[in-house]
Amino acid sequence: MLVYPDDRVLVAVMNNLEDWRRVQEEGWYRIPTKQAPTGTPNFDWIAFYFSKVFKENKWAIHFYAPVLGHELLTRRDLIPTEPDHPRAGEWYYRLALGSLHHKLPPIVSDTWRRIVFIVTSGDRFEAAEEIKDLLADYSPTGHPFVTLKEEQRKFESDES
Repeated sequence: MLVYPDDRVLVAVMNNLEDWRRVQEEGWYRIPTKQAPTGTPNFDWIAFYFSKVFKENKWAIHFYAPVLGHELLTRRDLIPTEPDHPRAGEWYYRLALGSLHHKLPPIVSDTWRRIVFIVTSGDRFEAAEEIKDLLADYSPTGHPFVTLKEEQRKFESDES
């Protein structure tokens, strides 16, 4: 499948091996509605930024997949084996995914970043070599492209 320049791409942190298993084996990914970036669930693609739990593959995007559809479900409905989880009653988007594609070369981060989501375009995603290539402070509509776990901060400018 081809990523078109005007496709909407969501980069999501993958910091949990069980969630990665669900993506690979069950073909879905969950996003809490409380933390969902603007535009969720209407993305064409989702890419996964691996955290430190992926060891030698950490801090990079190695895989992406088309978003085929979505549902709005509680965590209890998504993960029935954890009915007493503290967030069992909270709402999540369940994104149905197509086949995983390997991003070659991967999009790496030259420094550690606490990324939760990055909203970007297909052309930026296809051309990116480094995570900061996906970033822009604001979209043409004035919405932030990046959601961070910590307070809003300005990314360093490209000094290369």
